Amino acid sequence: MPSLAGKVAIVTGAGRGIGRDHALALAHAGAKIVVNDLGSSLAGEGTDLLPADEVVEEIAAAGGRAVADYENVADFAGAERMVARAVESFGRLDILVNNAGITRDRMLVNMTEDEWDAVIAVHLKGHFAPTRHAAAYWREQSKAGAEVRGRVINTSSPSGVFGNVGQANYGAAKAGIAAFTVIAAQELGRYGVTVNCLAPNARTRMTEEAFGEIPAGEGFDAMDPANNSPIVVALCADEAQEITGQCFFVHGGAVNVLRPWDAGELFAADARWDADELLAALRGRFPDGLAPAGMAPMMARAGGRSLSGD
Repeated sequence: MPSLAGKVAIVTGAGRGIGRDHALALAHAGAKIVVNDLGSSLAGEGTDLLPADEVVEEIAAAGGRAVADYENVADFAGAERMVARAVESFGRLDILVNNAGITRDRMLVNMTEDEWDAVIAVHLKGHFAPTRHAAAYWREQSKAGAEVRGRVINTSSPSGVFGNVGQANYGAAKAGIAAFTVIAAQELGRYGVTVNCLAPNARTRMTEEAFGEIPAGEGFDAMDPANNSPIVVALCADEAQEITGQCFFVHGGAVNVLRPWDAGELFAADARWDADELLAALRGRFPDGLAPAGMAPMMARAGGRSLSGD
């Protein structure tokens, strides 16, 4: 296991599910952890301090160091306080794992404005706000002459990179996170910061209805949330300094480095296309229509599911 001794990490949404396993794995590798969790319901309602406190206790019982944080990641000032808490508690910040999320699934024709706004806020703004303040801290360190090896690990989703019926809000936010990752990597590399994201598959509160109970006596559980944490530890190692701007699709023991959008099929003309001619060219090349490229083989690996769990 790569050693993260001396490093300090913030993990958002770390009270349960994938975030909890990320926090435990990073602590096991030697990092000190700020365990952030508002303790809300799946829909983002209410608060509960217990999940974050329990993870802190679990890390301490294993010989690690951690503090709890209950800030709302979608609150810009709260995200700033969270970053400050890491620096005040442990003297520095090296790693930010943006994982907190909620779901309010609904078919598009029935989705309310609040269901859209709440999910976009927690996921998309909830990635922007902590990253913005962590980036400002690292830029200041870099300009002061310190060697910075900052790490940001974001959480996209198969629903964001492949799509999923009933999750227009969640999928749009998660697709935005993948794009945010690419741009943040381009901007923050000059300060010594890498930015990557996961599109994880896991059995959590978000997905237990889709993936069911833990199978008994069947060996390796491909949907165990902990399957997603080794790649977080690996990406946070000093040796991973050149790996940035990537999205990793994780399912069990399979890790796919996803390809970004590319130029795809070319339809070239010497001048502006006539709409009728372009339509004929499209139908001629794709007589059976267009399907989402690359989705079938990826979803086959995921057992036909495209839900993730934060």
